Amino acid sequence: MELVFVLDCGDPDALADFWSAALHYARGEFDPPYVRLTDPSGRRPTLLLQRVPEPKAGKNRMHPDLRITDMEAELARVTALGATVVHATFVDNGWPTTVLADPEGNEFCLIAPPGEENR
Repeated sequence: MELVFVLDCGDPDALADFWSAALHYARGEFDPPYVRLTDPSGRRPTLLLQRVPEPKAGKNRMHPDLRITDMEAELARVTALGATVVHATFVDNGWPTTVLADPEGNEFCLIAPPGEENR
């Protein structure tokens, strides 16, 4: 069995640039309706960006959490790529967390280990 995540979006070809850079994944070609993003090490799940006709509406029912070690550096990096902050950094059960959205509004979180809130 292989776990693959699929993210619905309006323009997978454009959104692939954001997600491949954010995840440090390799970007595949646009093969309608998908763009495949893969982890070069082969350890993490594949992400398929799927073109759908309807726009995103409401909160995602599932979202990626990106566990990172330096909140300030990663927040600067992903916002420079085009992410926007939805909820500023807060601490959730000891874990500093920032909720962001990709360029099409799909939410994801940056989460740092406890004790990283001042980095």
